[in-house]
Amino acid sequence: MTDCLPSEWEYGYVSLNKHGEELCGDHIEEIKKGDGSLTLVLADGLGSGVKANILSTLTSTMLSTMIDGGLSLKEAVSSLVRTLPIAKDRGNVAYSTFTVVHANSDFTLSLYNYDNPEPILLSMGKEVPLSWESIVLEGKKITSCTLSFRDFDTLLLMSDGVVYAGVGETLNFGWTRPEIVRYLEGVYAKSISSKSLSTILLDRCSNLYNGRPGDDASVLALRRRPRVQVSYLVGPATRKEDDAKVMKLFFMSEGKHLVSGGTSAHVVASYLHQKIETTLDYEDPSIPPISSIKGVDLVTEGVITLNKLVQLAQDYLGQNQAYFTWSYKQDGASLLAQALFEEASDILFYVGCAVNPAHQDPRLNITISTKIGLVSELTRSLQKMGKRIKVAYF
Repeated sequence: MTDCLPSEWEYGYVSLNKHGEELCGDHIEEIKKGDGSLTLVLADGLGSGVKANILSTLTSTMLSTMIDGGLSLKEAVSSLVRTLPIAKDRGNVAYSTFTVVHANSDFTLSLYNYDNPEPILLSMGKEVPLSWESIVLEGKKITSCTLSFRDFDTLLLMSDGVVYAGVGETLNFGWTRPEIVRYLEGVYAKSISSKSLSTILLDRCSNLYNGRPGDDASVLALRRRPRVQVSYLVGPATRKEDDAKVMKLFFMSEGKHLVSGGTSAHVVASYLHQKIETTLDYEDPSIPPISSIKGVDLVTEGVITLNKLVQLAQDYLGQNQAYFTWSYKQDGASLLAQALFEEASDILFYVGCAVNPAHQDPRLNITISTKIGLVSELTRSLQKMGKRIKVAYF
């Protein structure tokens, strides 16, 4: 790792099913390449349920596959709209609408939109109007544009279930695009990840629908962000004589330093010649309180907190509903989630394999394999979030 990490593309998305439907009529496809480029497709199938799901899945899969196979974005879109049928009994509307983005490693981006709501670009938290070009491909009108991104510029794609949120419930005609823009500008913060920004917007849609969405709704956010490194120590080294070596490696790394486990905290405090400041304040009754050591950004309890963190990570990869609690709470698991899910792009795990004497009571049902299993599950989830993970066992 270098002292100054380059920027990267970060994206995240969530969807709501139409009330009463088991399948979502929207589908999002993603392809990441080794050169740092990225292709994202958000397709919205006509209607809802199984039929719409099949149509949107086919549309997004065909587009992403053609682009991955070497076709240019324009050629892929042209090939798709040539074969995309029209529902004549529904006013000549397409069986599936779509928005496709190809983001390059130099942070330029090409965007094609076919009958989905106009995407929104935020720069410094404010909307920047897009310069659209209208083209006709195979007799169908497509809008396109090219962009160059700075750090924290954010592009939001959405299906029309977002724009029409509240129709028949809290609003007569849904909320307008200017209202959506004002809402995004109001909630935007650099610290909010793409996944969580998508979650916040879609949660607002769900509220407008009174929890009974009248249409499938999807939001996808894509942004350029600086990479941020975090180091996370879980457990002391197997051999006590290795403690100093592990501590040296741990504190040599850049960025925040997080520590979980009581024994780990004592090893760290001894190495830094600092005291452990403990508290009996239970922010969450189910999670042990945090401690503090000068020179360490966060000190938490071990297995119980780690188990809760794994649960939060699994939720984050799904609908991310727990975000509305851990994003502001100050218990150990919530603070770890804020650092690892939202802030970090690169995470170095330092995992000690020493047996904890406090866990030898058979009634606790906690072993070293419990901790290793939780770390493995957490790292898998973080990798699915797009984090760069390195794990060292001691």
